[in-house]
Amino acid sequence: MSGNLYFLIGGIGMFLVGMEIMTAALKSAAGSNLREVLTRFTTTPFRGVCTGALMTAIVQSSSATTVMIVGFVGAGLLSMAQALGVIYGANIGTTATGWLVSLLGLKLQLGTIAMAVLFPAALADLLGHGTVARVGRIVSGLCLVLIGIDLMQAGMGDLTKHLTPDMLPGASLGGLLTLAAIGAGITILMQSSSAAMALALVMLSAQAITLAQAATIVIGMNIGTTFTALLAALSGSTSMRQTALANLIFNIVTSVVAFPLLLIVQGGLAQLAVQTDEMTALLVFHTGFNLVGAALFLPVTPQFAAWIARLLPEKHPERLFELDRRLLSDGRSALLAARSAMALIAERQFRALGAAMAPEPDYRPLAALQPCADGLADLREFLSDVRLPEDSTEDELAYAALLHQLDHLSRLLERSAQSERIADLLGDPILRRPALASGALLRRTADNMGTPRNVLRTERLAHQVEQRRKRHRRAMMQGEHAGLFSLDQMFAHTDALRWLQRVLHHVERVSHHHMVATRELPAPDPSGAG
Repeated sequence: MSGNLYFLIGGIGMFLVGMEIMTAALKSAAGSNLREVLTRFTTTPFRGVCTGALMTAIVQSSSATTVMIVGFVGAGLLSMAQALGVIYGANIGTTATGWLVSLLGLKLQLGTIAMAVLFPAALADLLGHGTVARVGRIVSGLCLVLIGIDLMQAGMGDLTKHLTPDMLPGASLGGLLTLAAIGAGITILMQSSSAAMALALVMLSAQAITLAQAATIVIGMNIGTTFTALLAALSGSTSMRQTALANLIFNIVTSVVAFPLLLIVQGGLAQLAVQTDEMTALLVFHTGFNLVGAALFLPVTPQFAAWIARLLPEKHPERLFELDRRLLSDGRSALLAARSAMALIAERQFRALGAAMAPEPDYRPLAALQPCADGLADLREFLSDVRLPEDSTEDELAYAALLHQLDHLSRLLERSAQSERIADLLGDPILRRPALASGALLRRTADNMGTPRNVLRTERLAHQVEQRRKRHRRAMMQGEHAGLFSLDQMFAHTDALRWLQRVLHHVERVSHHHMVATRELPAPDPSGAG
């Protein structure tokens, strides 16, 4: 028995490793387009369902999709309603893994063939480059998955003498809840609903559990699969925690609905199992109750999102600064305070954009710019009440420079909300280079704003981006006429480069006017003589 147990444990381990390799390779192959797909094709919850199902079927991991969605919400790329649609779809898409395991691993039994294919696939991964290496890694992962299923089947061989359906809880309410808890626990332990589903299918095919028991365990797996997203959201923003909580509640409600559904369709599943096999009946039930859950939640998605927002309210972000209105009695002191506050807002915006336009983009700072919007509103009101001394040319120049900064920072804040432009830039090999250069310049400017060298660099880079935009636009138009690009792609690329050029223009103007304000605004005389 111990040898068979080792086969079972080793098979689960190999399945997990294979799924991890295959999922990572699939995500890498599709990664450059995932963000664009999400931002473009999740405009409604229904389209989000379709996108989430397709994405999960492609990357073969609902946990990976959900964690990605939680991150995108925290980055401000998706609204709560859009994210909920993708989550509904991810639950549907994750059923594709079960069908894959059943067809390739258990019915066609391709484990032996996988062993022969694994070696050339591994060589392609290790020695190849680009597409060849990615395909080799995907095939290697799939081979390990199939070999793992074979090992799991071998391990379940003699174990069926010691593990029978009678040893597991029965059809009572307590028994069903216990089985569901077992399914949730297995999924949390393995950190993979796909591996848990494969184990359930292997046990079912070996007659270690009944169809009803397997169906109940699968219901519990739907709850267990939310654990990874919950962990990912714990240290994130409130919007990320809201998304993870919504995912948990959706899966719990779907599982609760699945219990009476199982009792209703149990006879039909048994008949389907006779006509086909028990594994097919289990997969039909798994896909079916996830479709039912999505259909129940889809019409009330806006209300569900609003309820989650009330359940876990967004905390008011801390203000970047507090402008003391008592400073208004001294115009020069008021301008100094306003200049310091303006520099703080500029630094925060530059850092946020610089983090987003990086080799490993981080969109979270862009989603946390509300304090900048509040600060600009406070500054606008504060500056409108500043009264300058008469015949003070230096103060007037500084005041004008601050007003220009306020205008450009307000426009830059609006452009910062258009994070899909960044995704378009980074997702294209040609546009990625100027985007990364701009990100590096923004991060450098945030550390040392208002120096002549940085102003000149920003102006030069903005000019280069504008020239590239014109050339790229002509090339895209020619490519569109030749059928190489779609009209949407042409406009997306042109708009993204125009967005980048305008961002650099605003950054250059903010830095220039900061330099003017700093140069033209001397420190106030403590004696009050001016």
